Amino acid sequence: MLKLADHWVWDSWYAIDDEGRHHMFFLRASRALQEEGRRHLRASIGHAVSDDLKDWILLPDALVFDDAPAWDDQATWTGSVVRDDAGRWRMFYTGISRAEDGRVQRIGSAVSDDLTVWHRLPGPQVEADSRHYEKLSETSGGFDEACRDPWVFRDPDGDGWHMLFTARVDGPEPARERGVVGHAVSADLETWEVRPPLSQPDPLGFGQLEVTQVHRVDGQWLLLFCCGDGEASDARRELGETGDNFVVPADGPLGGFDIAKARPFEHKSLYAARLHDIDGQTHIIGFRNIEDGDFIGEIVDPIPVRWDGERLVRA
Repeated sequence: MLKLADHWVWDSWYAIDDEGRHHMFFLRASRALQEEGRRHLRASIGHAVSDDLKDWILLPDALVFDDAPAWDDQATWTGSVVRDDAGRWRMFYTGISRAEDGRVQRIGSAVSDDLTVWHRLPGPQVEADSRHYEKLSETSGGFDEACRDPWVFRDPDGDGWHMLFTARVDGPEPARERGVVGHAVSADLETWEVRPPLSQPDPLGFGQLEVTQVHRVDGQWLLLFCCGDGEASDARRELGETGDNFVVPADGPLGGFDIAKARPFEHKSLYAARLHDIDGQTHIIGFRNIEDGDFIGEIVDPIPVRWDGERLVRA
């Protein structure tokens, strides 16, 4: 578990170094900021290391907001880490700016030789393309312009890279049905081409599919994402499901995701979860969100899980 005395902790993502140690990168903000909106607008990216994903040693922050004016001079949000062909680490992360009051999200990156000292690359590198995704407008249903939470992985059939990200499409449907899996591709991890989404709006859908990840569990490819009850469609909320992390079975990591097939991993407060394989067993790890009306803001110990053919359940 990671709990900080002076900071809230929420979304997290991970990398494993050459010595087998787990590096956690996570959003953090002072516990003096009680309201969710204030926390998010002051978030930085923390860093901790562990041998077992349970006991963590806190390290200096990986990234904080940039000096103004910049695309990420308000806050730095959720991302992912990969290692490039030259052996350098690449962190892709979300940024918001003061110029737009934090309402437009974009994606950029930083590089590191040791997972500890990070250097920004010129950005942003990915933003919502109006040919495929909704831009900020009066019809956004109260949502900000979504282009965040990049999940980057190598093309399973080639030499390039793919990025999944949280996005929304324009359309006549209610905004809480229009969340989609955004998609971009790159040959070198620096120049990206934004492509159409890998899912479609659905009456049983969501206003935002946050913190996406693709992972194989017991031989089945799964899309994992999260969405709070208030951002889900009316039809989805009427199902009375327990849990804010959802999985969708797919034929592959880029297989057309049918969001209507999403089923929750049952947990009273786990959010922004990630899947990890530890000694051949898949685990889920995320942060405790709201319990009994209060924000908890700490990372849980890994929970072993399995795919039962229809749902992700505790092993």
